[in-house]
Amino acid sequence: MLNWRRDPGYEQRMNENRIAIERSKERTKQIESEILQVRNDSERIEKDTEQIEKETKQLRQENEQLRQQNARGRQLLASIDALCFPPESSSIHQTPIEPGFKPFLPS
Repeated sequence: MLNWRRDPGYEQRMNENRIAIERSKERTKQIESEILQVRNDSERIEKDTEQIEKETKQLRQENEQLRQQNARGRQLLASIDALCFPPESSSIHQTPIEPGFKPFLPS
């Protein structure tokens, strides 16, 4: 006859192993969920980055247009100043015109 004895700690070790396996499965699911979340976040960040780059390019173009317009405005103001407010060394001194003033015109 076979003298077989059951290992007294066998059942407890098997239960502990089953519990460890279940915990491992749960942790695996959690990690997979976190990986999916990181991928989604990464895609969102990539789209946001593309949008920011697009907006930055547009703002740079608008800034350049504004620089050009400002330069033209400064040129126009300089021309207006030169035409309307000649320097003191100008050959003709203009007298201010008051309301109701009629200039003398030789006949």
